Amino acid sequence: MEIMGIKIPTVLKENSAAVCAGCAREIDGTPFRMSILDTIAIEAAPSFGLASPINPGPFQFCSDPACPPAWATARGWPVCQQSSVREIMRPIALGDSRHGLCDGIHRDAHEFLPA
Repeated sequence: MEIMGIKIPTVLKENSAAVCAGCAREIDGTPFRMSILDTIAIEAAPSFGLASPINPGPFQFCSDPACPPAWATARGWPVCQQSSVREIMRPIALGDSRHGLCDGIHRDAHEFLPA
C-alpha cells in the first residue's frame, strides 16, 4: 500500500468493521446509509432525560435491497408502499404513538402494511 508516495508494506486493508443493521453480516465496500429525519425541527430544546422515539441514524446496510425494509419492520416501523428506501426517510405518525417510514417524495396517500 502507498500513502502520499510513501510505501507502507504493513498496512494491507483498513478494517472498518461495518456490519449490516438488517442481516448482521459484514459489509464489503461502501455501505448504504439511511437516516430518519423529521421535516421540521422542534422549537424547544430537547430534554436529556427523554430519549427520541426514533433514532435518526445513520444506519448502515449491505447491498441487499431487502435488508432496510426488513430491519424497519422488525422494529415496528412499517415502510410506505408508495415510496422507495432512500438515504433520508421521514417518520410518519400513524395515530397510535407508532411511526411508519416514507421517503416523502410521492403525492398520493401513504400505504402502510402492518408491521
